[in-house]
Amino acid sequence: MTSKRIFKLIFELATFAAMLAALYAIFLYAPVEKTMGLVQKIFYIHVPSAFLAFLGFFITFIASILYLYKRDHKWDVAAFCSAEIGVIFCTIVLITGPIWAKPIWNVWWTWDPRLTTTLILWFIYISYLMLRRSVKESQQGNFSAVFGIIGFVNVPITFLAIRLWRSIHPVLITSRGINISTPMKHTLALTFLAFCLLFFYLLKSRIKLEKMKMEIEMFSALIEENIHYQKN
Repeated sequence: MTSKRIFKLIFELATFAAMLAALYAIFLYAPVEKTMGLVQKIFYIHVPSAFLAFLGFFITFIASILYLYKRDHKWDVAAFCSAEIGVIFCTIVLITGPIWAKPIWNVWWTWDPRLTTTLILWFIYISYLMLRRSVKESQQGNFSAVFGIIGFVNVPITFLAIRLWRSIHPVLITSRGINISTPMKHTLALTFLAFCLLFFYLLKSRIKLEKMKMEIEMFSALIEENIHYQKN
């Protein structure tokens, strides 16, 4: 077994172990919040998912800049795959948020600044993915890169929304730090670690899958060209 395969196996086992540990911490280690009750535990999924959605879109932003600068197709692939995973985590945020909000705010959805900007962010990157499907393959990289750079403008707006406008969304991090108990901090840190490992595992796997797809398409094109040449 090569060192590369050993590292891959260790990384996969670490991701699996971290996810199991995070589930244990969420449901058994972290105490039940006195005011919100059991529904508060969705916080440990909601917050890391939001962070990783931002991370996915940030990687798309950086990779898009690098693609336009270096014209290396690997950066276009990285930007596209990271956007896909970012959309997945952003979708988790939009699903878990209302589930958490219903028993607390007595409404599934309210046009709060943080919620609204998050929904806009989701639509932006759904549009990014749709754009890649709608333009010619030769133009995909350029259009997607520009869209990925411009679309990232909404990420800091979403993050700062609860500070820029009046909002009922809770502020997690203040000047005094994170206002939760120590076991809750441990659980949140563990779920952040587990979700980060999962994010990079998904990103690496998705990039590998996209490269395989491109190789198959290239091979199929060569076969079709060879058949066409033989017929003529």
